[in-house]
Amino acid sequence: MSNKFELLARWGYAARGVVYVILGAIAVTGASSAGGGETGTEGALSTLLQQPFGRVLLAAVAIGLIGYVLWRFAQAFFDADGQGRGAKGYAVRAAQLAAGLANLSLAAAAVSLVLANSGGSGSSGEVSLSAWLMQQPFGRFLVGAVGLTIIIAGLVQAWRGLSGKYRERVKLPPKHEAVLHPLSAFGLAARGVLLAVTGMFFIFAAFTVDPNQAGGLSEGLEWIRQLPFGPYLYGLAAAGLVAFGLYSFIEGRYRVVNAPDAGDLKQAAGNIADVRP
Repeated sequence: MSNKFELLARWGYAARGVVYVILGAIAVTGASSAGGGETGTEGALSTLLQQPFGRVLLAAVAIGLIGYVLWRFAQAFFDADGQGRGAKGYAVRAAQLAAGLANLSLAAAAVSLVLANSGGSGSSGEVSLSAWLMQQPFGRFLVGAVGLTIIIAGLVQAWRGLSGKYRERVKLPPKHEAVLHPLSAFGLAARGVLLAVTGMFFIFAAFTVDPNQAGGLSEGLEWIRQLPFGPYLYGLAAAGLVAFGLYSFIEGRYRVVNAPDAGDLKQAAGNIADVRP
């Protein structure tokens, strides 16, 4: 590892992998039943807590999720991926910031469970966010903008998986690429589609001016279950979440991580000081 921040970033990818493998496994067990149980990300954290040494395991995941959030912020604010200052670069960095903020609530939920053994449902975060946005000026338009952003992010993620573009940042070892690439592509595509579905919920909440219409992965899976051939599509989506969790482990091991060091942080602090009046 080039520095401790890189270790924390890779730990973060692994922590995300734990959450999605458990989430997908919960969903897989409900693929052939009438109801799949609590398949949200916070439900996955609760399941982990119930395992032997669950509090210790969840604490390790919580630390990793915090590391993942910090890495996302480093990508956004320090341009750790070298996206540049063009329109496309700023758009990518804005998406990275959004990912960091989205996972911040998941990290907070993990910390809360470690400290207090309590948590909410998988969709409470989306409903709470939608309700808060509705209370702001032009609230319904903000909710709609969030939904559109999530849809675009989901479609881009699916495209990066199916096209193999993710390999620009994830350097798979040639001897294992025949196995790792299909797994990664499937996981990214499945999670991307589910993200796009959750974005549709936000759009619907904006049209109906009802924050309770917003939803997360759990609601997305249940919506898929209601489609023609729903149980099969649900099972495919659930398996895709497991694959995305495994891809997170792959990303933690093989992703290019240009983590900022102490010098970068000092330079950024100096830049902030220079622009103060």
